[in-house]
Amino acid sequence: MEPLLPRGKCLTDLKRLFLLSLVLVYLIALVSPDQDYYSLLGISKEATSREIRQAFKKLALKLHPDKNQNDPEAHENFLKINRAYEVLKDEDLRKKYDKYGEKGLDDQQQGGRYESWHYYRYDFGIYDDDPEIITLDRGEFDAAVTSGELWFINFYSPRCSHCHDLAPTWREFAKEMDGLIRIGAVNCGDNRMLCRNKGINSYPSLYVFKTGMNPVKYFGDRSKESLMSFAMQFVTSTVTELWAGNFVSAVQTAFASGIGWLITFCAEQGDCLTSRTRLKLAGMLFLNTLDAREIYLEVMQHLPDFQMISASSLQDHLAHHRWLIFFQFGETGKSDGHDLKKLSYLLKAENIQVGKFDCLSAPNVCNDLYVYQPCVVVFKGRGINDYEIHHGKKILYDIVAFAKESVNSHVVTLGPQNFPGKEKEPWLVDFFAPWCPPCRALLPELRKASKQLYGQLKFGTLDCTVHEGICNMHNIRAYPTTVVFNQSHTHEYEGHHSSEQILEFIEDLMNPSVVSLTPETFSELVKKKKANEIWMVDFYAPWCGPCQALMPEWKRMARLLNGLVSVGSVDCQKYFSLCHQENIQGYPEIRLFPQKSASSYQYYSYNGWNRDAHSLRRWALGYLPQVSLDLTPQSFTDKVLNGKEHWVIDFYAPWCGPCQNFAPEFEILAKAVKGKVKAGKVDCQAYAQTCQSAGIRAYPTVKFYPYQGAKKNAFGEHIDSHDAKAIAELLMEKVEDIKKKRKKSSRKKDEL
Repeated sequence: MEPLLPRGKCLTDLKRLFLLSLVLVYLIALVSPDQDYYSLLGISKEATSREIRQAFKKLALKLHPDKNQNDPEAHENFLKINRAYEVLKDEDLRKKYDKYGEKGLDDQQQGGRYESWHYYRYDFGIYDDDPEIITLDRGEFDAAVTSGELWFINFYSPRCSHCHDLAPTWREFAKEMDGLIRIGAVNCGDNRMLCRNKGINSYPSLYVFKTGMNPVKYFGDRSKESLMSFAMQFVTSTVTELWAGNFVSAVQTAFASGIGWLITFCAEQGDCLTSRTRLKLAGMLFLNTLDAREIYLEVMQHLPDFQMISASSLQDHLAHHRWLIFFQFGETGKSDGHDLKKLSYLLKAENIQVGKFDCLSAPNVCNDLYVYQPCVVVFKGRGINDYEIHHGKKILYDIVAFAKESVNSHVVTLGPQNFPGKEKEPWLVDFFAPWCPPCRALLPELRKASKQLYGQLKFGTLDCTVHEGICNMHNIRAYPTTVVFNQSHTHEYEGHHSSEQILEFIEDLMNPSVVSLTPETFSELVKKKKANEIWMVDFYAPWCGPCQALMPEWKRMARLLNGLVSVGSVDCQKYFSLCHQENIQGYPEIRLFPQKSASSYQYYSYNGWNRDAHSLRRWALGYLPQVSLDLTPQSFTDKVLNGKEHWVIDFYAPWCGPCQNFAPEFEILAKAVKGKVKAGKVDCQAYAQTCQSAGIRAYPTVKFYPYQGAKKNAFGEHIDSHDAKAIAELLMEKVEDIKKKRKKSSRKKDEL
């Protein structure tokens, strides 16, 4: 049979088709919305915050639309890498993405906006390429400033011109001071909450931090010399004047007690140490430099190394003493990095001794501890089985923070021998991988939470790269995965990486704030609810990413609404018929069932953009019945100023956004103080004269009008809070004080 085309023509067309298919595959990979974020940025899953920033900056400078104006897809392609960066730089979003992929981020809108090419070239990641300057984020800051080292930190904003003017000087200063103090930088653009909590309100703000000392702000000029002079005030040292008569005895005494000396020899008035005196001092090293950095490196190099612990003495060492031990494989000589030799001094206050152990000398010991590569381990003074392995950076401040946290916490390293089975005591187990940055960020928070829950809950960590079988048995598919084991029941933690929210999660397990509804209880509690009850119900599916993201916020909202609104949830995978009957079209579906009105079965669906606890709470409170009274000028005068009752008044304007947000909070206040203080509202747009006479200058304004036996002043008492609980507590205190004064006055009259 003859071919339709000549053989050469067929081969040529096949080659073209093959090349075209390769191009199409490449283009599909480039523009695929499901492409892995790590691959988009060209980084590994264990990338640090700095590595993520550096990778994104490199791509931003290459792919930015400003530099690709002839490419119609430049904008869309840049949005993809921008989205990847915005998600991966955030610990909580990164955890959601690692666990659920894009589906877990459906309600998050990061990456929709970006800056100019000029911004990424000159303003983005100012200090990322400077090894002497440590860029700290919120997860590293506390560990750094509480490590015992001296830190000088520059809080800056990428958009601040003065910050850019300072940058070259800050780099030179960091090089000069390297080894004497730690030089840090905090980008307040990426760490707004951290900077706000530290009271940073202008840029650049320069602060010195040291354990046991309040932060000290630098107010001087921004020259390198002035910065060095200021920083050196905080570098403590002890100088003893030695002369020919006391030199030998002082130094020999120091040597005998294990203390080193750094001595400067000087010639003054001909009184110098003789060569004969020098010869008496065995083990003395003479330095041929006056450069501070060179002296530091030389001295640190000659300090003694950590004690090597033998296998036969390990058990005895760990039985009653706290230890930080460097496990190594083979005798490597000196410990890595001169800075680490400071550990013994920095950990002395915590009674932590420092040593090292060679796993090649006793492989069984290291195998029993699941130590298969060089690492740092803290033993807490209760034997060889109570320990924790360090998975952070192998730098001084990180190891110091880990050691101090670990010995005072109740987190243990788990393995097959001690993994919780069917014990009566509940356990919180963190399944993690050491290469995972969100995992490492979570560990310090677990230590904090373990101290708060000591005696109620045990804490352990399991390395899934070592114990893959156990992790597979518990269906662990992403890191970190944190699970509470309570006998036969398991509960997975889905919240943010903070000790506060872990504590909230445990509190919710002990005292559930959300009712898990079945078809029967939904009918009984929601459909047939009492006339004065309000219910909020979340209809969800366990496999739905946005549902999983909502769950911790839903529980937090339920606690915030405690006593005001009943909160429940319905598993639509388990109770499909109920959800079908309720016409649930998508997940999650949030419905509010108000107090009964003319309609016997009425509900409102939540269509808001944000699904955080506070947004949902604010929406729900809008359906509470009004307890406060709307006042007119006449009723304000008659009831508030001339009446014989205590009043709290909300002066507001209908167009004012903060007033609208505060309105439901004021109703909670009105309900909380009902019976002791009356609550009223005055519309300052409708009754401007009344508000003017009360001295109202901003909205909303809350004022207290106590009755003390005479007509009240129109100005009242200003209350500087918009939190219902705080205002209620303050009002109750004021009411009690008024009662006490009345009783005291009445007693005096009786005596007369």
